[in-house]
Amino acid sequence: MAGDKPFFFTVSPDFSPDHISGWFIFNTWLQRELSLSIHLELYGDFATQRADIAKGKVDLIYANPSDASLLVRQQGFVGVARPVELADEAVVVVRADSEVRQVEDLKSGTRIAATDHPDVRMMGMIMLEPADLSQATTTTKECDTYVLVAKSLITGESDVGFFLKAAYDDLSAMSRRNLRPLVTSQIYVVRHGLLAGPRLAAQREQILAALLRMQESDKGRDVLANLGFTAWEAFAQEDVEFMIDLMDTLVA
Repeated sequence: MAGDKPFFFTVSPDFSPDHISGWFIFNTWLQRELSLSIHLELYGDFATQRADIAKGKVDLIYANPSDASLLVRQQGFVGVARPVELADEAVVVVRADSEVRQVEDLKSGTRIAATDHPDVRMMGMIMLEPADLSQATTTTKECDTYVLVAKSLITGESDVGFFLKAAYDDLSAMSRRNLRPLVTSQIYVVRHGLLAGPRLAAQREQILAALLRMQESDKGRDVLANLGFTAWEAFAQEDVEFMIDLMDTLVA
């Protein structure tokens, strides 16, 4: 392994708990492919992770779109790769027996359940705009996981829940039987991606080449399956910048 100090790799905290082992398997595979020492650190919340990003601790990150601006424009990260056909769509969900059939049926005082995932919260609030709802006319219960968002809906503590679509699809069949999607975003270009920091920027092409050939071997396909991916594609810097500009527009 090259160098005395290992490179530091992390993953946006919004990943499914089902894929925790998958990320450790991926990190082991990546170290072997690149002959580099890489330490994987998984965080339980965005605030702690962002604090370490601000300290310059992170060298490689599978980042959510909201953090891409901070990473690229303030920390000098560059795009490497992103999963093929895996957009970060959000879904607004109600309990299966809710009288709410469309967004416009929601009223002032609506109780929302959500995690601290910034992209999902932003897209969720945008999808509630047809009902003239905003943060001022709603209350939000912050949940640690999407499973707890589902529980808050099922028990009647909340009226609507915001989910990352992939996380909603990962819920148990029993949970989904008690829930009903109300509306799903269709932004398509808002996606997680692998970004490399200044210490790893020189290895960008090497990392990308390794990721692009993953699906060519049985071992690589197994590693991808453990992440819920089918393949990687290049995440060009112009695509990263376009996504950041789009996110800025949506927030404005």
